[in-house]
Amino acid sequence: MTLHVAPPDGVATMTPARRLKNILGGSAGNFVEWFDWFAYSAFAIYFSRAFFPAGDQTAQLLGAAAIFAVGFIARPLGALLFGRYADRAGRRTALTLSVAMMCGGSLMIALIPTGLGVLSPALLLVARLLQGLSVGGEYGASATYISEMAERTQRGFWSGFLYVTLTGGQLAALLLLVLLQRVLTEQQLYEWGWRIPFAVGAALAVIVWWIRRGIHETRSFTHASAPEEERGQAWALFTRYPKETLTVMALTAAGGLGFYTYTAYMQKLLINSAGFSKPVASQVVTLLLATFMFLPPLAGWLADRVGHRRTLLASFAGLALVSVPILSAISTSTNPVTAYFLGLIPLLLLAGYCGLSAIFKAELYPVHVRALGVAVPYAIAQAIFGGNAETAALYLKQIGHETAFFWFVSGMMIVGILATFRLRDTRD
Repeated sequence: MTLHVAPPDGVATMTPARRLKNILGGSAGNFVEWFDWFAYSAFAIYFSRAFFPAGDQTAQLLGAAAIFAVGFIARPLGALLFGRYADRAGRRTALTLSVAMMCGGSLMIALIPTGLGVLSPALLLVARLLQGLSVGGEYGASATYISEMAERTQRGFWSGFLYVTLTGGQLAALLLLVLLQRVLTEQQLYEWGWRIPFAVGAALAVIVWWIRRGIHETRSFTHASAPEEERGQAWALFTRYPKETLTVMALTAAGGLGFYTYTAYMQKLLINSAGFSKPVASQVVTLLLATFMFLPPLAGWLADRVGHRRTLLASFAGLALVSVPILSAISTSTNPVTAYFLGLIPLLLLAGYCGLSAIFKAELYPVHVRALGVAVPYAIAQAIFGGNAETAALYLKQIGHETAFFWFVSGMMIVGILATFRLRDTRD
């Protein structure tokens, strides 16, 4: 497989301080994007009753999870639109537009009236579609931006920061949930408290929109030699780079399913299967995310020294082995401390994928289709696997076959191993 690594002059003349400022500026937007995205998952335990009043708790969560999955369906379209825009107009411009769209979707959820029959969940669906379009474009543009800004010998380390901000956004959403659970009554959270995180997310998005206007464009993009008509051509992903595109989809299917299983679905597993209270389950997941947030850069730093491909293989192989026993143990655990340490094991292994995800995918494509190449196959795979992790798990739980989902997670990690074997090690 041919690798298309960004030319050395892409960042060679940039001072370390300037490079750090740009990477942090791009990451700040990623933080807000994922705060807004995961606020939906975290607060679904409260607003699901308002939008889907009929049925038991599992049925209500299933309805909310279905709309969560629909947001993922919009991500491939957002990836196509923003990826093409990033390869034509620039990474910075695309990043600025994506966070503005996320602001609109979050503000809409904060203001949606409930009790309007089918209209209320329909409006929720529209808002999630806006957020899906935004997040679909965010990953490709931000992953490409960070990979092109990073120094060649530190690509794994800086690539890991993409998941620091992603996890940080999810952690911030959960911390807000824990805080609101302490200062508001459960009834207040059910009635109006769930709207608060979406209002906060919209306000943060406005701040980051202003910050992103001041970051620099990557020199890899400005010095790209491809003709204008060849930039951002979606058909090229499947006609000129089909193997690369399928590889990105396979890596994302495995890694994305693992990530959403051990982060977003973990809260529901603790509540719905293990029987933890909502506040205790939220606290356990919050502590897990607070620990995990620092792991991807460390895994990337280690991979810069021992090898990127070797680290990725170890990550998927470990997850394939532990998924069934760990998820089974968590579903029957009764102690929150035990649940925390059980959940930490797969997250330690998952850090290898998260730390290298962006850089492996970005290096498979040349500059003129790089943002599009990272975004589109990633979004398609996430729509099918990551976005449906909760839906599939809750459905199998409802029909009495919960452990089937655990085996499915393990099987998808084997797919990740096979895809990794197709990669060359890009450490050097």
